Order: sequence, then structure tokens, then C-alpha cells
Amino acid sequence: MSVIYVLLAISIVIAVLFFIAFIRAVKSGQYDDDYTPSVRMLFDDELVKPKTNKTIKKN
Repeated sequence: MSVIYVLLAISIVIAVLFFIAFIRAVKSGQYDDDYTPSVRMLFDDELVKPKTNKTIKKN
């Protein structure tokens, strides 16, 4: 029965640490941009221009 108390205490400590890490990430502005991800798939990918081989003519 004492093992359950130890595991419960460890799980609560880990949960509190993850909660603190989440609050810290929110306060630092990590989740500020909520518009761009929702419309990112609507933007076309940039077209890759093919490289042109320019040959130099010798006289």
C-alpha cells in the first residue's frame, strides 16, 4: 500500500512540473501566432525556378 502513496506523490510532482513548463511557455509567447497555421495550407508553395545554363561564346 505504501508503494501507491510513493507513486501518487511522484506523479503529482511530475504533473506540477509539466504545468509549470506549460505556463512558462505561454508567458514567453510561444503560442502567440494562432492565425498563420490555420491558413498555411492555403498558400501556394514557391515555385522553384529552373537553373539556366548560360554558355559563354568564345570568338
